[in-house]
Amino acid sequence: MAKVRYQYNESSLSYEKVKVTPLRRFFNILWFMMASLFFGGLFYVGFNLVYDSPKEKQLIAEKEELLLQYELLNNKLDQTSVILADLENRDDNIYRTIFEAEPIPDNLRKAGIGGVNRYKNLEKFKGDADIVISTTKKLDRLSKQLYIQSKSFDEIYELAKQKEELLASIPAIQPVSNKNLTRMASGYGMRIDPHYKTPAFHEGMDFTAPTGTPIYATGNGTVTRSDNGSRGYGNHVRIDHGFGYLTLYGHMSEIAVKQGQNVIRGEIIGYVGNTGKSSGPHLHYEVHKNDRPINPINFYFSDLSPEEYDLMIQLSSQENQSFD
Repeated sequence: MAKVRYQYNESSLSYEKVKVTPLRRFFNILWFMMASLFFGGLFYVGFNLVYDSPKEKQLIAEKEELLLQYELLNNKLDQTSVILADLENRDDNIYRTIFEAEPIPDNLRKAGIGGVNRYKNLEKFKGDADIVISTTKKLDRLSKQLYIQSKSFDEIYELAKQKEELLASIPAIQPVSNKNLTRMASGYGMRIDPHYKTPAFHEGMDFTAPTGTPIYATGNGTVTRSDNGSRGYGNHVRIDHGFGYLTLYGHMSEIAVKQGQNVIRGEIIGYVGNTGKSSGPHLHYEVHKNDRPINPINFYFSDLSPEEYDLMIQLSSQENQSFD
């Protein structure tokens, strides 16, 4: 039942009943509805400013979980980087060293990922863009390093398959059967030239022996030269062993092999002599790796005992006069 309202009439000094017209009733209802909508909306906005809606709470929880997963992923990527760095170190300093392969340059392993604004599309994550971009960069860098390492292991695998051929090809014995190591007359390094009596770099080792003493190939390979056309060496033989190795045998009295002939380790290729620029019967022996002479003393591990090898080192280090 609607509430009856009265209004005081000052003329009649009495209360009279207020009559509400339909129009007035309409405006009252309209004002009430508008006030309700205003205060209801104000309450809703204020409530949402203070409290999160269930949907917002769900989204916030999902975001926090995602950021946690990114942090965990970053930690795992850091751990993987440490493991990969150890693999790279062993690859360069052990595996590739064993098979005489050049280490992979550090600037190649650590090279960046190309592309202009490669990560620009990740900037849309606003405040969380840094961790997203950082994680993606780490993942890209690790992917490239793993690819390079995989290719390196493929190369090592191929070298391992060639190991038997490699071991048979490396110059690994003395070129002259020489039980009496005092016959090693001159070693690798600075020596006195026998003709000019001045210091000169001696690129090989000289073994004195009677003329006609057999000379042996120190590893499997192919004869690339067998002639006396090279100044100073006289009758000499050069053998390409593959894998970057080449050996030279100089001052022979007689050559026993021909150019293009395949030889095996221990096969007679000629005989000691005194041809070319020689001051007495001996064999001048050189070992080259990748077109550079290296000390032959590092390649007698197949037929010398530790004691004999020590004696060989002592004799070869003496700064005496060479024989050629």
